[in-house]
Amino acid sequence: MSFTYKYARPAVTVDCAVFAIDFEKENLKVLLIRRGEEPFLNHWALPGGFVHTDESLIEAAHRELQEETGLTSIYLEQLYTYGNVDRDPRERVISVAWFALVNLEGRLLEARTDAVDAAWFSLDELPSLAFDHGRILSEATERLRGKLKYKPVGFELLPELFTLSQLQRLYEIILDTSFDKRNFRKKLQKLDVLIETDEIQKDVSHRAARLYRFDRDKYRDLESRGFYFEL
Repeated sequence: MSFTYKYARPAVTVDCAVFAIDFEKENLKVLLIRRGEEPFLNHWALPGGFVHTDESLIEAAHRELQEETGLTSIYLEQLYTYGNVDRDPRERVISVAWFALVNLEGRLLEARTDAVDAAWFSLDELPSLAFDHGRILSEATERLRGKLKYKPVGFELLPELFTLSQLQRLYEIILDTSFDKRNFRKKLQKLDVLIETDEIQKDVSHRAARLYRFDRDKYRDLESRGFYFEL
């Protein structure tokens, strides 16, 4: 038996706010693509596109990121759904937005399909964005800052091995504040979710620091027992 609907069906898209930390320039960056077609030809926008009928929303988000930027296997979390009637001049389009976190180390961008360019921008130096992507990015940034205070999502922005100074600087950059080094490390020690390795930094001009790893298995076990992550 087949069924049909008498109601008009709006198109569905996904849009992704992808964040990364640039430790060299000490700022939070977002990934943008330059559109290669109308509407908003040559304007910068968040990576994204239309959802295929045979894929889930998160599958569409991962596919669009790979197609437009070359990024794969990154942390994605659903943000909000945006459905203002006039948000897209082509037709009635509802967008499910995501925020994504990635470590810049070893990540190469490759603009493809309907994106003619892909680049990282500092949040302080953003171009004008297509559609309602300025609003999406603003709300994704607030979600990241809020979540950083009670979930260990910041580790998604770090390499697998990192220093305690890098971790502290990450929190300071995103939250636009400063922490006392001693107190910050005391809180880390109390959380007990880091693994101290036998490795130290290489090829640095200053004294090499010890490298650590986030213990994901231990954190998941603690979380299942009501553990609250807070730095």
